[in-house]
Amino acid sequence: MKSWAILGVVAAVVIGALLPLQALINARLGTQTNGALYASFISFLVGTCLLGALLLATRTPLVPAQALSSLPAWIWLGGAIGAAFVFAATLLVPKLGAGSMICLVVLGQVVASLLLDHFGVLGQQRPADITRILGALLVIVGAALVVRPWHGH
Repeated sequence: MKSWAILGVVAAVVIGALLPLQALINARLGTQTNGALYASFISFLVGTCLLGALLLATRTPLVPAQALSSLPAWIWLGGAIGAAFVFAATLLVPKLGAGSMICLVVLGQVVASLLLDHFGVLGQQRPADITRILGALLVIVGAALVVRPWHGH
């Protein structure tokens, strides 16, 4: 494996490891302030400020070469999906726990990713072969073992 690929794998694992911490921090902020929606807003505000500072620090042009109005309407869904994730995580972590919530998110990500890849939605088509489907089934089993819906709390 090439060094850039190894670095990418490590970065993805580190970011993945930080997601439950983010959800726990936002959930705590929500309990200590005005709730999950407020905490989600503050989380996005801080993130927006940090990304804005990075744009300025890297001298990235603030006005893109292509007019924003010429982009397809669906292009804005990325931010909406991010906001929905942060809000849902902030709301659900106190109810489900960080482990269960993240496992369910990963389950949704794996199933949706296989479908999106299989049909080539917004990218190269990568058919869902038996190995990838078996991997997804293992994720389903793993999520069930972590969430334990039969084990009422």
